[in-house]
Amino acid sequence: MNYRRLGNTELEVSEVSFGTWAIGGSWGQTDDREALKGLQRAIDAGVNFFDTADVYGDGHSEELLAKATKGKEDEIYIATKFCRAGDIHDFRTYSEEKVREYCEGSLKRLQRERIDLYQIHCPPFEVLKDGRVFEVLDKLQQEGKIRYYGVSVETVEEGLFCLTNPNVKALQVIFNIFRQKPLEQLLPQAKAQGVGILARLPLASGLLTGKFKKDTKFAENDHRHFNRDGQHFNVGETFAGLEFHKGVELSEQLKWIADGRGNMTRAALRWILDHDSVTCVIPGFKTVQQVEDNLQALNVPSFSEEEKERLTEFYKNEVHPFIRGAY
Repeated sequence: MNYRRLGNTELEVSEVSFGTWAIGGSWGQTDDREALKGLQRAIDAGVNFFDTADVYGDGHSEELLAKATKGKEDEIYIATKFCRAGDIHDFRTYSEEKVREYCEGSLKRLQRERIDLYQIHCPPFEVLKDGRVFEVLDKLQQEGKIRYYGVSVETVEEGLFCLTNPNVKALQVIFNIFRQKPLEQLLPQAKAQGVGILARLPLASGLLTGKFKKDTKFAENDHRHFNRDGQHFNVGETFAGLEFHKGVELSEQLKWIADGRGNMTRAALRWILDHDSVTCVIPGFKTVQQVEDNLQALNVPSFSEEEKERLTEFYKNEVHPFIRGAY
């Protein structure tokens, strides 16, 4: 395993880390035994950082992480998120009383005394500009409830605004071959300011695995079914904002990235890791095999400058015009 420093903090985190949305719920059928085996396999491979949220399976993914990391609380870092258990547009959701309630709930489920990275979970821009939620997080940090805090953002504009707050130590952004906009300004500026970058949705909800066909069906409790067009939350969180059939077409045009790299999954993760402004990728998983495949991204060749330029042009000409939602 390779490790990268999370911005200007002292935390050294594994390049390939894991998100736990899928094992909590909203990605179809889950199996706790398989999820725990997957978490253990990741830890055995040197993964020391996991991202979760209080709403993933109504806290279930936090409980699974507690089981998987019991006795390793000082070795395994956990990032969790808050605000989506309430009305994200209601400013009372970000009051000291409510944030403390969310924080204590996560600490209890995680069976920890401190959260390593506490993130606001894709709040509306007006909440960030209001700023009072950051004062609450400062207080929780001073009390030792949280080690550091950051923000999971939907848009580059939100991310750039967060960089104006010196206490924001990490940004979680959608970044993958289909979502390259952060490369223009956000990632370079974050690197210059010593702010960590967690790359979420690195496989564009699975599109970049190359395994989907236009007639692929998803379970009713899978967000790739019920949020396909942004019916329940930001459309960018599902298939990187691409209409599914278009996404499949585009992924088929990318099959060449797997040449010499085993498969598209490993190649897509490798492309992200080739950017030194990224601290880590946080793919999701539901099986041990998916964990294994994601870890193999560490062992495949980096992209050449010619390949990178080809993917840049592909994004500009073929992908960018079809992304829906603010980003």
